[in-house]
Amino acid sequence: MPGSDSFHTAGRSDDGTSRVWYAAYGSNMHLPRLRCYLAGGTPEGGALALPGCRNPADPARSVPVMLRGQLYFATESLVWTGGRAFYDPDCPGTMAVRAHLITTAQFSDIAAQEMYRAPGADLDLTEAITTGRSTLGPGRYETLVCAGTHDGYPLLTLTAPWHFADLPGNPPAAAYLRHLAAGLAHSHGWTTEQIAVYLVACSGVDIGWTADSIAALLTS
Repeated sequence: MPGSDSFHTAGRSDDGTSRVWYAAYGSNMHLPRLRCYLAGGTPEGGALALPGCRNPADPARSVPVMLRGQLYFATESLVWTGGRAFYDPDCPGTMAVRAHLITTAQFSDIAAQEMYRAPGADLDLTEAITTGRSTLGPGRYETLVCAGTHDGYPLLTLTAPWHFADLPGNPPAAAYLRHLAAGLAHSHGWTTEQIAVYLVACSGVDIGWTADSIAALLTS
């Protein structure tokens, strides 16, 4: 688990550039998919092209982390046409993430694209880092959560303001699951069977998938 302490400012790298960990728990765990947010482009299996970040560089580091809370799938993705992944930090349990060490400007631009906004403006992360949460809007990925720190840098992610039981689940599309599963395999080193068991236990997934059908998808 990451530390529960909070930083009042983002961490600083040796060249003076402010950095944070972006704790990805959905398809952005998969680096080829994340690169569409960083450098622009359309992800494999996706329906929308992304403009990318002002700084298209890859993360300085990417590490596996487990967070307290629950992964669930709901609403309808314009990119994948199935359920979106969300994080409920107030639920018991643990959620697997791949934390990417990026600049605060890159995090701001990724957040803007997740919110269907134009990238290019830096977010004020003070409230999220200081209090653990900041609401930038009422919808999906418009809530910032700081889950503590890791190696001295704030650990930030994006989710929705609602509780997982507040709305009906919606199973994710196959292309979305493939990206998510690839991220889990690359970062956490999980087997296909471990990934299938983890995903089918997430709220919304079992509406359209079983552990066997997920495993079959990932090995096809």
